Amino acid sequence: MAKTQLGARVDEDVAELAKKRAADLGLSIGDYLARLVQDDASGLRARAVDAAARFLGEHQAVFDEAEQARQAPRGARAA
Repeated sequence: MAKTQLGARVDEDVAELAKKRAADLGLSIGDYLARLVQDDASGLRARAVDAAARFLGEHQAVFDEAEQARQAPRGARAA
């Protein structure tokens, strides 16, 4: 498939994040950006966010209890 060059201006911190994440994945920045666009266009990212929201909605109480237990002073927990 032929490749087309695109240009975009982003903040330096965004550029550094893109470079680091691409390197972490073993991808060029172009391939990393192409993957992000494909995931977004296919709806994959939206489905992942929706799934995470559903998970948190169903299990938020567990996270709340764990956070409350972590913040409670030692010895103050009920038996």
